[in-house]
Amino acid sequence: MTVLVTGGSSGIGRAVAEHWAGLGHDVVINYHANDDAAEQAQAAVTAAGGTPHLVKADVGTADGVAAVVDGVRAVTDSLDLYVHCAALAVTGAALEIDPAHLAQAIAVNGTALVPLTQGLLPVLQRGSSLVYVSSRGARAYVPNYVALGPSKALGEALVHYLARELAPHGVRANTVSAGALDTPAFRTMFGDQAQDRLDAAARANPSGRGITMADVVAAIEWISSPAAAMVQGQTVMVDGGISL
Repeated sequence: MTVLVTGGSSGIGRAVAEHWAGLGHDVVINYHANDDAAEQAQAAVTAAGGTPHLVKADVGTADGVAAVVDGVRAVTDSLDLYVHCAALAVTGAALEIDPAHLAQAIAVNGTALVPLTQGLLPVLQRGSSLVYVSSRGARAYVPNYVALGPSKALGEALVHYLARELAPHGVRANTVSAGALDTPAFRTMFGDQAQDRLDAAARANPSGRGITMADVVAAIEWISSPAAAMVQGQTVMVDGGISL
């Protein structure tokens, strides 16, 4: 089995990479800039029992998309799972953010799904899955989150279209959306307030605790499994019910 994880060197992406590595699979880890984090992820995948393949590329660009597609097709002719965790975290309110930074975030977090899926289509086989990782900011206002929230909402909408068009190929596309989670992107967005936000979210959660990486990975595993064979184009919210 071969798995592609964009944004796989840290946060949810690394957790996904390590999980599938633990099942003995090949994991293509796409990352953009942090070589140290990528090397650590590579070592973790190897230690877990998987085979890592690093692809350094910015999926917000055409060249980056081509590099990822080439990297995948160099190691397999059958991609079982593509998990899009790549996210450009840029802090700023809608009335203040640099439009160029917003456009970059939209490309990485949202529209990259389309050219990546187009390029990967020849290696997506019947039974393969695409899972897009989103967040609560796609559905509700979060201060200084305009680069992530709306771009994630766009990604979710694109999944609806991709799901409908991939279905005849036997390929499924769905979204897993996570509540507040301790990731590098979350800490970049909220800085010194990040831990206070995580603690507050855990206290307020009706399920009695905060969200963990394992919660999100489990949802991705289920929605990409044969048990969810008829789940297509849906968004699974993993937040313990706090968004209700």
